[in-house]
Amino acid sequence: MRRGEPPVESRPPAVEVHVEELVLHGFAPGDRAGIAAAVERELARLLARDGVPEAWRRPGERERLDGGAFRHTPDAPPRRTGAAVAREVWKAVRR
Repeated sequence: MRRGEPPVESRPPAVEVHVEELVLHGFAPGDRAGIAAAVERELARLLARDGVPEAWRRPGERERLDGGAFRHTPDAPPRRTGAAVAREVWKAVRR
């Protein structure tokens, strides 16, 4: 342990989240990058706030996660859509 670092047992576990494919229907192709960036930001925020979900503490991969459905207004900005997607994914992981 280096000086100033918390003991190993008090550090949160390291987690790497890799989304191979995110399937969304009914969105403009030009919104892809903005939605993806918002999903990433919101998941990072939720991880920082709530910690690592129990389902992600177990070793192994999860082949698929159904994030459910959410209401979307056609004129919603990609950042709002991405944040909504991330929250639905977060709910599914914490079940």
